Amino acid sequence: MSYATYWSYYGADLLLQFGQHFEIVVLASLLGSIIGISTGVAVYRAPRASQIALRVCGVLLTIPSLAMYVLLLSVIGLGWPPVLVALTLYSLLPIVQNTVVGLRGVDASIVEAATGIGMSRARTVMRVEFPMAWPIILTGVRTSVLLLVSTAAIGAIVRGPGLGNSIYDGLNRIGTPSALYATLSGIAGVVIVGVTFNFAFLFIAKLSTSRGIRD
Repeated sequence: MSYATYWSYYGADLLLQFGQHFEIVVLASLLGSIIGISTGVAVYRAPRASQIALRVCGVLLTIPSLAMYVLLLSVIGLGWPPVLVALTLYSLLPIVQNTVVGLRGVDASIVEAATGIGMSRARTVMRVEFPMAWPIILTGVRTSVLLLVSTAAIGAIVRGPGLGNSIYDGLNRIGTPSALYATLSGIAGVVIVGVTFNFAFLFIAKLSTSRGIRD
């Protein structure tokens, strides 16, 4: 069997898995960013709270993905839900960590100046500190997304979406003419997803960071 023949039979499924892989990573990253950035903003001024938040997120990241999926499987079943929850939990550490580091790195004199002209605490964070910390925060989100791209592939073990299904399908059919094509197609698809996200974040960083901070 040639790859062209394989593609004629399974190309539609591969494209569907490709789209699903993008979708699950985007959804988990959005949820992780909302939770992670909010947590970082809430705790960055309290060293003790920051340590607790980072330790909790660190423990979550150290749980093997297979164990995490199996654990969630027993609680919320098969398919999208366990994969979405697992990826969201895995995304938190880089985001929380970079949010805390970025906000703490803002020059104290700038914060004092903002307070001196009558800005409230909330406005100072949103109008001054957050924009200046944004490049570091975005780097954390980018690191998180690239981590999720590969982790999402393992979600196929709980019948989750994405290109992991093609990889597992190929491994389960070792010895057949299509096994190698299925596995390599899934792996190549994951690489393409990762590269696409990487370039997308480079564009987002350039677009969303003020010229003064970039320079």
